Amino acid sequence: MACSLGLIPENPGPPADVEQIKRQIGYILVFFPGRTRDMWMNALSTVIQPLDSSQSLPLYQQLQRILRDAIEQEVLVDHDALPSERDIATEFGVSRITVRKAIKGLAAEGLIERRQGAGTFVTPRIQKKFSKLSSFSEDMASRGWHPHSEWLERTAGTATPKEASALGAAPGSAVYRFHRIRFANDIPLALEFSTIPVHGLPSLDAVGDSLYEALAAHAHRPVRAVQRLRAIAFTPEQAILLGVQAQDPGLLIERRSYLKNEQMVELTRSFYRGDVYDFITELVV
Repeated sequence: MACSLGLIPENPGPPADVEQIKRQIGYILVFFPGRTRDMWMNALSTVIQPLDSSQSLPLYQQLQRILRDAIEQEVLVDHDALPSERDIATEFGVSRITVRKAIKGLAAEGLIERRQGAGTFVTPRIQKKFSKLSSFSEDMASRGWHPHSEWLERTAGTATPKEASALGAAPGSAVYRFHRIRFANDIPLALEFSTIPVHGLPSLDAVGDSLYEALAAHAHRPVRAVQRLRAIAFTPEQAILLGVQAQDPGLLIERRSYLKNEQMVELTRSFYRGDVYDFITELVV
């Protein structure tokens, strides 16, 4: 099927250099605002392949993969607006229902977001710097996102031998446990499992949306932390909670936080989605 804007080339060659395409798109947006749609889609055409109805993979999943690749290769970058469903359907020669299913899948992955009355946009990847000790709520709020939590468990108990060893406390010491799904703009981003010695908080109910706000309110906000990071594959149970697939890549960060007197006040294990997080460490000589 011929395409009016040339999004799908008749004889697709190898993908063009991604940096070149990003520069081309930037040039279009700055100097040709009246022709952004057509020229932007032509630029995008150099890194995609046509849909193939003979494949066993459904068309909507092929389209979803194409758009996902464009986002991951940074041809579509943070805050970029996607063309309308009608334009995408026309260019790929598919129904709007097919496009809608692909868009819905990308939204479920957290790669794009729909803004009422504005359109569909590429969700910004979250860059977390290890050089600053901050909470999830603070990180999201600094980006203009709305953080909130869904509680999995909020209990008082005694420290297990493993927790006691990590906290530098005696086995059986009293602790509070806070287990949550962490969201930003209604997208589940992380699973967080925190253990706090009872000296850090007056009660379980002291913690609302932000653990660090609660600790600070009682003069127990940590001043330094030691973190360990490793790659993981999500278990089926974790995947269900985060809205991803089992065995999808994730990042596990264990944080041990300390007060000024070097007393440990927090042990947290967080499981972050690998498809939306970039962790950055600055190295100097």
